[in-house]
Amino acid sequence: MDGGVGRWVGVDVGGSKVLAGVVTATGEVLRTALRRTPGRLVAAEAVEDALVDAVTAVTGDEPLAAVGVAAAGFVDRDGSRVVFAPHLPWRGEDVRDRLAQRLGAPVLLDNDATCAAYAEATYGAGRGVSSMLLVALGTGIGGGIVVDGGLWRGQHGMAGEFGHMQVVPDGAPCECGRRGCWEQYSSGNALVRVARSRLGVEPTVLTDLCDGDPDRLTGPMVTEAAESGDLVARAAFASVGRWLGVGLANLVAAFDPALLVVGGGVAVAGDRLLAPAREALEASLVGAGHREVPPLVPAALGPSAGLVGAAVLAGATV
Repeated sequence: MDGGVGRWVGVDVGGSKVLAGVVTATGEVLRTALRRTPGRLVAAEAVEDALVDAVTAVTGDEPLAAVGVAAAGFVDRDGSRVVFAPHLPWRGEDVRDRLAQRLGAPVLLDNDATCAAYAEATYGAGRGVSSMLLVALGTGIGGGIVVDGGLWRGQHGMAGEFGHMQVVPDGAPCECGRRGCWEQYSSGNALVRVARSRLGVEPTVLTDLCDGDPDRLTGPMVTEAAESGDLVARAAFASVGRWLGVGLANLVAAFDPALLVVGGGVAVAGDRLLAPAREALEASLVGAGHREVPPLVPAALGPSAGLVGAAVLAGATV
């Protein structure tokens, strides 16, 4: 099923990429189209242009039944505006109506990690679990909360912005304007930053991969190097993993969920990331030796979770 007359399309809009996909009512992704995010210092319309281009590429001449947009930002309770996005240029724009007009179809707008949490709870790692926290590691950190099988969005629709918890007072500056945010120590950007700091200090294949230019170093390069056994790349993953566990311990103390799910692009590293995270979680969680520590597992739907959740949520509103 694809939503009856026309396709259901989900679009995950993050700080580095715009990923669109045609999704069935059972959460299957039929095909995708990828575009680069223009950046956070461009006009908001530039991001919307990339989004429309990705949707057009993935659907061609097929009619649209509904489009779900999973945005890396604070979405208002009505699902009409992106109030603030640390890694995108949206600042209160009426994204939903503008895109609906351009695409000629109903548009659902929601937070990207919230959409991913819905998809994982419905089709993925969280199926059958009473409560679940999803932490998505991409350019930054997003989060989603599932309670009794349903999404918990908070009073104003903005729950789950875990990446901007302060973990280091007066720490590294963050794109949100504050300092010491969790995502500055555990995210795709943090992974690259840690690896970049060791270039020229320790021998590493990363130097060759980026042609000796630290500014050209990317997360996939660090992943490739780690898989080949490079010690600098592996140490970068261990650092990000340890900080991941520290932040998760805070979330477990606050929410006491049945399950922790880690998704996003960085999570493809699997136990290279999750093993140090589990160790740090148990070491940092108060009373860990006297309580049940929730399992920490990778997302089952991979980088498509956000667009899957957005598409199915959009389809349900048609």
